[in-house]
Amino acid sequence: MENLNANHMEAADLTEQGTLLQRSMAETSTAHRPAIGANLRKSRRIDPRIQEHLVALTLVIDSVVILGAMIGAYLLRFHSPLQYFGVSGEMPFRDYANYFGLGTLSMVLVLAHMKFYERNLLLRFKHLLTILAKGTCFWTVGFLSATLLVDAQPPISRIFGVMSGGLIFGGLLFTHAVFHRLIMRKGVVENLRQRVLFVGWNEQTAKIVGSFTSAQHSAYHFVGCVTSSTSSACDIVPQGVPNLGPLSELSTLIHEHMVDMVIMSDVDCVKGEIVGLANLCEKEMVQFKIIPSYFQILVSGLHLETVSGIPVLGVSQLALDKFGNALFKRVFDVVGSVIGLILSAPLVALFGFLVYRESPGPIFYRQKRLGRHGAIFDIIKIRSMRLDAEVGQTPGWSTKNDPRRLKIGGFMRRWNIDEVPQFWNVLVGEMSLVGPRPERPELIQNFKEEIPHYNARHSVKPGITGWAQVLGLRGDTDLRERINCDLYYLENWNPLFDFQIMIKTFIGNKNAA
Repeated sequence: MENLNANHMEAADLTEQGTLLQRSMAETSTAHRPAIGANLRKSRRIDPRIQEHLVALTLVIDSVVILGAMIGAYLLRFHSPLQYFGVSGEMPFRDYANYFGLGTLSMVLVLAHMKFYERNLLLRFKHLLTILAKGTCFWTVGFLSATLLVDAQPPISRIFGVMSGGLIFGGLLFTHAVFHRLIMRKGVVENLRQRVLFVGWNEQTAKIVGSFTSAQHSAYHFVGCVTSSTSSACDIVPQGVPNLGPLSELSTLIHEHMVDMVIMSDVDCVKGEIVGLANLCEKEMVQFKIIPSYFQILVSGLHLETVSGIPVLGVSQLALDKFGNALFKRVFDVVGSVIGLILSAPLVALFGFLVYRESPGPIFYRQKRLGRHGAIFDIIKIRSMRLDAEVGQTPGWSTKNDPRRLKIGGFMRRWNIDEVPQFWNVLVGEMSLVGPRPERPELIQNFKEEIPHYNARHSVKPGITGWAQVLGLRGDTDLRERINCDLYYLENWNPLFDFQIMIKTFIGNKNAA
């Protein structure tokens, strides 16, 4: 009973604090209203209808373009010299009419599912282009597969399907490029960019604001920040950042600066201030968001779930924690390692011979490395250094122009040839083709205490190559930067990212000597 009364008292206290804050903000707003004038009520905030109308217009134009592209593909396939390839004779237009409608509807649904028509993406043309490329490829494969599986009549032409995908991509690319150029006119852009105000200032706030200013066509405009009762403006807000005043004046500032979104970054605010701030934003029809500063890494894994009716925010699964993704990566590793072992066999024989000729002895070199979940395994490499390279020396990373290195070793390391035998480590499941590079246990035993979030990289298998390596962060380089790259890889993993890293491994050799 005492606990129940205590809970009621705490809830009442929070409500009272929130009410007092709202009253303070309202009084401040009233005090400033004569100076600001009645035009505050007509502030030029984003009109959601403008965005909705633009999205609706985009959807209609895209549907017309997709339909036109499919009709164009039909004409090219059956009313041009291409009609003599594969299918013989002409195909009546009415027989393909159903495919036009089905294809248009399915393509729009694919793009919508991939969030192509989100309002906040209207200004992000490069992001839209990426979605369009992926969506078109997925649609082309899916459309052909679906029509073949159901034995559609008349049978769908594969050339028609591929041409439809190509024309759809080209048509939508051109349309959105023109559309983007038109809306980038100053007046339209100002009506689309959301004006953002921050409560408090910290490292995360600076990073977000930096992304606003660095983006060529950002969907957000940074207005400034206000300070709460728990923060000190002179100590927290850096010079050059617009400090609009205390939190108690927020109601006035929302109107004065035409704010569309308020983001709380000061998690040290008293509960009453947060409650009052949320209620104020709701009253003023302004979006209210909170930066979860308690989570500094793996933020892509943050997930909101309900426990006994109470919302709980925490880190859940990352991409590689999901069974389907992990299975795909393992199958890809097995197939890739088998192919790699077969293709690299002549290379291993050649460079093994050159190593033995320069320094007689074992051509392979085994070294203890730390794998997934801290498991230790033996990594296999073609020896690139003298046999006595570590005799009487403290273990350490290799350096540029290392005197212990063989003459042929420098060439091998530059082109990553010494790493080729690690395909065997991948095949037996100790490593992956792509992932954080494994480190030596004796070199990193204290890193988990010295470097924040270091052990998070051990949640996946180490790789033959990785994101840090293709950026030149290997050997005797800044370990903190390498850890940041590894964490970025964990959060942003997808099959295309792995493929990109593998391509960069062969065409980029920064710091590989």
